[in-house]
Amino acid sequence: MKQAATNKDSRPRVSFEHLVRKVERAEDVLEMREQRLVDRYRKLNDTWRKGWTPMRIVVVGLASGFLVGRAEPLRALTGARMLQMVSALSGLFASVQATFAAEQAEQAADTAEEAATDQAAEPATQAKKEQAENVPPAARRSQTRDQVHSTQPRPAEAATEVSER
Repeated sequence: MKQAATNKDSRPRVSFEHLVRKVERAEDVLEMREQRLVDRYRKLNDTWRKGWTPMRIVVVGLASGFLVGRAEPLRALTGARMLQMVSALSGLFASVQATFAAEQAEQAADTAEEAATDQAAEPATQAKKEQAENVPPAARRSQTRDQVHSTQPRPAEAATEVSER
């Protein structure tokens, strides 16, 4: 057998082709590990997103709120500052309650207006039909617009008409 050539330090001499193969193997190993890392990151990301259920989010929010509340803010809120915070919160609750009441009142007014319009429209429609049946076609053409529309306007129309003058 032939002994490998050695350099001065008594280490075997490595050929260029051997070094190229070694680098190619190292690159292959690096690519394989990089691909494994990407796959594991995707799995971790999916698991992380699936793990955050609504119940867990609520529990974490309550726990973090408790911890933050126990930390510093209670020490800073003494005397006048506590009273100021309570008055601000009561104002907030009052405005929310007033907004809710206003929405309910608006819905009730809309319902009442629709009911009143329906009740008022029935007799007016019958009266128009009776008038139209009793008046000959030639007389209908000779009447002015005000004479043809002799029914009372709805409150909203009357207010609009008054404001336009």
